[in-house]
Amino acid sequence: MSYNTIRDFKSMKNQQTFKIAIASGKGGTGKTTLSTNLAAYIAEREAVVLVDLDVEEPNSGLFFNGTLVHEEDNHNMTPNWDATKCTLCGLCEEVCNFNAIIQLGETIMVYPKLCHSCYACSELCPASALPMQPTKIGVLRDYRWGKLHYVESRLNVGEEQAVSSIAKTQRYVAEKYAHIPFAIFDSPPGTSCPVMEATKDADYVILVTEPTPFGLHDLKLAVETMRELERDFGVVINRDGIGDEEVINYCNAESVEILAKIPNKREIAELYSRGNLIYPQFPEVESALNDILDFCLSIKEGASK
Repeated sequence: MSYNTIRDFKSMKNQQTFKIAIASGKGGTGKTTLSTNLAAYIAEREAVVLVDLDVEEPNSGLFFNGTLVHEEDNHNMTPNWDATKCTLCGLCEEVCNFNAIIQLGETIMVYPKLCHSCYACSELCPASALPMQPTKIGVLRDYRWGKLHYVESRLNVGEEQAVSSIAKTQRYVAEKYAHIPFAIFDSPPGTSCPVMEATKDADYVILVTEPTPFGLHDLKLAVETMRELERDFGVVINRDGIGDEEVINYCNAESVEILAKIPNKREIAELYSRGNLIYPQFPEVESALNDILDFCLSIKEGASK
């Protein structure tokens, strides 16, 4: 590990955790590749927590033979209709923005799969006929691999509400690992609600893209989303050399920082497909990680002054 231009980690021991969210406009661009390798790279020197927030299919743990240190269920709070108290006023159906409650004659139908646990129906019910109850939707697991702490949440098959699991995982990490200098969040792909939840509290967002027409199209969506959320962000170009220069031209035109480029090599893809980290075998990837971390450290230092 070089850290040739990086400030000493010791000066950051008592500072607040710097949260890096790694996102992309679409799946398959290399979010998890960057998240796992950056986390392992930092862990050679200092404690770091890697958090997989792609709760529908978390796979960052495939790259680490970690030891399970904690496990707990994730729940979604949903209303439970109490017919003995209900006056059938219809207010619950009126205030639900997600159509999770429907009044059919003298019956209130609750659709848990549509519920976003906003508590509006329960809190506003004048008869207190919709108490909230927990429904298990998945599990949170915490692993240890050397100086790397790995946390993931995984939805049960068939569950659709990712946001509540993402929010709970973030709270768990904030409470348990507030003393760790860096937290890296492997975010869900796309630009929908789960991505917004995963990146809303990040100190910096790294958007991973590829130099292809599809990569550029979805990068534009991701950039628009980050600007709407008022997040600081930069771009890493993965599989550099596979396409054209349009991603670079776009970033230059939009004044978007290009943090690093990871080359397109068959050998890298083969290592990744076997569940291996790539930077120990490729100096150019290690150099890219060093540049990314150096940039993030400069932001972290600036924020602390």
